[in-house]
Amino acid sequence: MSVRITDLPEITRPGVGVVMASTWRVGTPERQRAAVEAIAAAWRSREWPDVGLLSYSVLTGNDGDTLLHYSQWSDVEAHQEFVRTFRDERNAEIDAAVPGIERAGPRSYELYRSGAGSGSVVPGCVVIVDVEFDGPDSGLQKRWVDAVFAALGSDPATPEGGLSAHFHISTDATRVLNYAEWASEQAHVAALDAPGDGVGSLTDDWKRVQGYPGLKGSTVKRYTPAISLGAG
Repeated sequence: MSVRITDLPEITRPGVGVVMASTWRVGTPERQRAAVEAIAAAWRSREWPDVGLLSYSVLTGNDGDTLLHYSQWSDVEAHQEFVRTFRDERNAEIDAAVPGIERAGPRSYELYRSGAGSGSVVPGCVVIVDVEFDGPDSGLQKRWVDAVFAALGSDPATPEGGLSAHFHISTDATRVLNYAEWASEQAHVAALDAPGDGVGSLTDDWKRVQGYPGLKGSTVKRYTPAISLGAG
C-alpha cells in the first residue's frame, strides 16, 4: 500500500485499539523542520507497513525544540511488530539527515472520552496536557476525566477558540493525556490569561478537578500540526 499524506489525524476514527505517543528533542526550529522533512521522505519512499498501523502524525513543538509523535494502531501487538520489522530502517534514514535526535517514549494510551464544539474551524494549535497520578489506578483516571467534563459542562464562560478535547488514559493506569485542538496558539494563551487556574473559570467544579485526590501534577505544551500519514 502507498502512503497517504494529510494535515491532521482523525482522533476518533474507528478501529483504534491503542495510541502511542512519544517526543523527540531536536534542539532548534531549523532542525525541527529538517526532521519533519526527513520523516516525510523516509515514509513516502516505502510502502505503508501493513501490520495494523492506522495513522502516524507528527506535530511541531512551539518551543522550537520538540516533536510530538502520535500514532494509532489496531492493537499493541501491531506496534510491536512494526518495531521489530520496520522502525529501525526508517529511523536510521532520519538520523542520517538530522543527527543527534533525543527520543523519549513511546507511552501507550487508549482514548477514553472526547468532546468537541460546533463548527468546522481547522485547528491551528494542538495543546497536549500530560497529567500524572500518584500511582496506577484506572478508576481514578476515568473519574478525573469525568470530573473535567462535569466542570466543562458547568462552566459559565467557555473560552473562545477551544475546538475539541480528547482524553486518553495510559495503559499503565498512571497518566491522562488530553489532546486538545484550538483555533490558534493565541486563543489558548488568551484562555490561560483569563481569570482562573488554567483553562476554566473559578467554579467549584474546576477547583475539584485541580485538587483531585491522587493528582500528582501536569504539564502543558503547545504544538502545530506538521504532517499526518496513513495508508493510501
